[in-house]
Amino acid sequence: MNIYKFISAIALFIFSIVMLNTISQYTTFEKNIGFLQFKQDVVHNKYWLLFFYIHIFSIIFCLLAGLTQFSNHFLTENHKLHKIIGKIYVYNILIINFPACFVLALFSNGGIIGITGFLLQNFLWVYFTTLAVIYIKKGNIDKHRIFMILSYSITTTAITFRIIKNLVYQENIFSYHLFYGMNVWISLFINLSIAYIIIVKNKSITLSSNSNSINKNKKSNRHQNYQ
Repeated sequence: MNIYKFISAIALFIFSIVMLNTISQYTTFEKNIGFLQFKQDVVHNKYWLLFFYIHIFSIIFCLLAGLTQFSNHFLTENHKLHKIIGKIYVYNILIINFPACFVLALFSNGGIIGITGFLLQNFLWVYFTTLAVIYIKKGNIDKHRIFMILSYSITTTAITFRIIKNLVYQENIFSYHLFYGMNVWISLFINLSIAYIIIVKNKSITLSSNSNSINKNKKSNRHQNYQ
């Protein structure tokens, strides 16, 4: 199981670096590069553009935060740092990216399909993240982890979206706007499905570990009774 976690962490790190490279092109603040080429109808709206740059330059911190937040070793060895990074992740989503992404979603490509998909992602992002905070304040670590996994699955939909776009989209076959809107929903479905699988596997591992611990205690008690 550890090898799978290691491979997943490496893959996520690589994709995060790719995303960082993609985001770096916007440091020139030109209005006709990358994604902005498809947003020429709103690119001159200073409010839309402000929220776009806020989202683009802040989301990378959420992506990189996840590389450390789900490591048991990191949590054990760096508990205080884990809490600090966790707070940065939460504040980034709730205070910075939620309002920014809400505005961007209203002007999304893909028509009503893309708009509703992004709005759903945005509200699920806040919902999962808020519940993760509530449960850790109550001391319920298991529920906290579940909702952090779900929250991070929303965070990484941008990566899944880009992978699908690069692998599948062909300009001469697909309508860009229809493909874009459908891709929003497909990315969300894939990520939530992966999150569900991870949660179920983690539960089965925890239950198996607890069962083994109980059995060991029973054997130990029986041994003491015979003595």
